[in-house]
Amino acid sequence: MRVCILGSGLSALTLAKALVGQNIFVDIFCSKKKTELNFLRTIGISKSNFDYFNNSIVNIEKICWKINKIEILTENLHKEKVLNFENDNNHLFSIVKNFKIYEAIEKSLLKNKKFRKIYKNNYSNLLKKYDLIVNTDYFSSITKKFFNKKILKDYYSFAYISEIKHKKITNRTATQIFTKYGPLAFLPVSNTQTSLVFSINKYKKITDQDLIKLINQYNFNYDIKKVEKFNFFKLESLNLRNYYQGNILAFGDLLHKIHPLAGQGFNMTIRDIKILVDIIQFKNSLGLPIDISVNKEFEKKSKSKNIIFSNGIDFIYQFFNLESKTNNNLLSKSVKLLGKNPTVNKMFTKIADNGIIF
Repeated sequence: MRVCILGSGLSALTLAKALVGQNIFVDIFCSKKKTELNFLRTIGISKSNFDYFNNSIVNIEKICWKINKIEILTENLHKEKVLNFENDNNHLFSIVKNFKIYEAIEKSLLKNKKFRKIYKNNYSNLLKKYDLIVNTDYFSSITKKFFNKKILKDYYSFAYISEIKHKKITNRTATQIFTKYGPLAFLPVSNTQTSLVFSINKYKKITDQDLIKLINQYNFNYDIKKVEKFNFFKLESLNLRNYYQGNILAFGDLLHKIHPLAGQGFNMTIRDIKILVDIIQFKNSLGLPIDISVNKEFEKKSKSKNIIFSNGIDFIYQFFNLESKTNNNLLSKSVKLLGKNPTVNKMFTKIADNGIIF
């Protein structure tokens, strides 16, 4: 069996590594010889996905920073915690720099004889020989032709990312603060470094100096020595209406894109990889062909879960955004009361770890 993956981003490489681990030949097609990596950007990986990554993709134990506590605060309740998730005996989440996990997977793939990376600008004449084509390339002609129907939501805002260097502390708590400007996340990557993601609720870009003032205003934990230059990207959510066309399957951010406030974007992709690999494994075990039926089954098993999860993240954003606009803390107090219930707290933690299960 031979699979073709279009695009060379993190989702493409992760899927490729999972497939070659199943003795499947994988060719990645990309137009650029070098993928541009953002050295400030971080991703969060839930505990169950972290375990899957180590066992089925590549061991990332040494490049991840484990989080055992997550605190949710709102400006209307000042420094009071609205929600608090904690596990002293085990980690809840891991934070890893995007470029480190990319390089780890790529290094492992390049050693595997079942993997090839091919540089081509035009895919159309090369795809007929593959059993399955997985498209992660947002800008490919195939995307424009087959995958242009989507549910798109513009948040009319930008996410600004940076990193602070600070005095050494025990840095195992991730903090999300819902400010009147938008959600601000402090994501530890070491005892002296913490990643920042600040989603500002307006289209107009603001200066690094203004951002630093806001960071200092909402910083309760760190003695900051330096703030790195900010990068930014436009915020929108996306759900593709059709997951496949024939034996071509859309994947990764092309399928779904969500607000970064919960750090769940890449976790959704890992869960999709688990589903796809399980389908292929099952068909191989029965001697069934790997064809369009794989794509049909993947859409059936993953689409509704992805839509529900995406809408859940959007609801969280809208919920706290509404509160900040009304300057009323009644909503936060209600969530705080709900979060004190051990059963509800456990349910929230399980969904954040495993996604929607049914």
